Amino acid sequence: MLDAFNVHDQATYDALQAKLVPLWSSLDHLNNDEQTIVVVPSADVDFELSASQLQAYEERYLFLLFLLRQPRARMVYVTGQAIQAEIIDYYLDLLPGVIQSNARRRLFLISPMEARFRPLARKLLDRPRLIERIRDLIPDKERAHLVPFMTTWEDRELAMRLGIPMYGADPAHAELGTKTEGRRLFAEAGIAHPKGREGLGSRAEVVDAIVGLAREIPDLRRVVIKLNLGVSGFGNAIVDLEEVDTTSIEAIDTLLDDIDLDEHAGGVDGYFATLEAEHGIVEEMVEGVRVLSPSAQLRITPLGDVELLSTHDQILGGDSGQVFIGSRFPADPAYARTISRSAREIGERLAARGVIGRLAVDYVVVENDHGSWDAHAIEVNLRKGGTTHPFLTLQFLTDGVYDEERAGFFAPDGREKHYVANDHLEIEGIDHLTPQDLLEIALMRGLHFDQTRLVGSVFHMLSAMPTHGFIGVTSVGDSAEDAQRRFDEVVAVLTEEAAR
Repeated sequence: MLDAFNVHDQATYDALQAKLVPLWSSLDHLNNDEQTIVVVPSADVDFELSASQLQAYEERYLFLLFLLRQPRARMVYVTGQAIQAEIIDYYLDLLPGVIQSNARRRLFLISPMEARFRPLARKLLDRPRLIERIRDLIPDKERAHLVPFMTTWEDRELAMRLGIPMYGADPAHAELGTKTEGRRLFAEAGIAHPKGREGLGSRAEVVDAIVGLAREIPDLRRVVIKLNLGVSGFGNAIVDLEEVDTTSIEAIDTLLDDIDLDEHAGGVDGYFATLEAEHGIVEEMVEGVRVLSPSAQLRITPLGDVELLSTHDQILGGDSGQVFIGSRFPADPAYARTISRSAREIGERLAARGVIGRLAVDYVVVENDHGSWDAHAIEVNLRKGGTTHPFLTLQFLTDGVYDEERAGFFAPDGREKHYVANDHLEIEGIDHLTPQDLLEIALMRGLHFDQTRLVGSVFHMLSAMPTHGFIGVTSVGDSAEDAQRRFDEVVAVLTEEAAR
């Protein structure tokens, strides 16, 4: 990948990135400064999505349209296929204190109109005329930047061709975001993490790692295999060891023939072929009466400052119980401060290595006999993730901030805010509704976000509804209970409407 896309040397890229430093004061808060934001939510993942699924995930970041609250900001938003006008209207209608027609004049929607499954950045790189069109929409390249999703070599090359810096981790640092390097980083920082083995590149090495772990932990019941580049829990495989002789290499190897894999894994042979290509880890499954999966979200600014942005309790599902489907914000204060301090330490170490951009550190926390919680770091994600868009949606709509010491989020008037977010709210019959139907139902049934009270629900991934029967939703309330009640109300209303 490096040889294919890194046609400019590192010094040239670093010089381009240096433009983020004087620009940062404009990017960091709402202001009247002139700037152009180019959004390319390109995804490069191991598992294949249909064209309509890919489009929905690219639309997941339409909350960035809320940046058009800044009266001199221009935005170029790129998706693989065109976005319905009604969906754009919905987001612009949510903008507080902005004339929609004015915001729309500063918004430019670009699409290669390609429905094939491949990264959006790659689609643009194959179309020099389209890149030229985007360049023409940037009046001042000294006051512009690229907002990517995963910051691959393709995203970096796109930034170079556009002649604007990219706010995100240099793909030269991508190795630091793998499961293997995450474990090594935790060990280096002295941060508690599950016992395991990393840097595994074959099925045989996985078998040896499991046998070694079982020898080290006599009562080991389950382990999880993780692909280095797995996202959102895809690429995780749980192995149950209770009915097998863990001293036998042959028994463990046979056991791997029957591991439960997600639908995108391509079977056992495909899974281990991927592991050979990108390597992976094996670690103990942390067990306990109460086991939860919080995360902490940070950003490293172009100035090198590390900022703790939020904590979440992740909602996991799927057949393995390892797939991210949503989150509750903020995380329980009982352990939020603990993971915040730990995540900040990781952020400082990454900043020292030159990493910038948003990142998240995922944890498993277990309630101990004393009623407190033990935290185990499990991975580092050097990218935006499933907790990025609901948090920024709340932040942009309320102008509030997360208080690390109080472990809560507060609007400017002091009101505390909570939310429940779900990226895959699947309801039988909802595919018979259009996005326009959904927005009308939300308005008529009182689900819509109320700008005065700063409560209600915001919907995303609307284009997935007619084809795949799911949507995304972020339900904001004045307490954890209020947010859950509003989310449950969305489910109840849409279930009722879909049944008609």
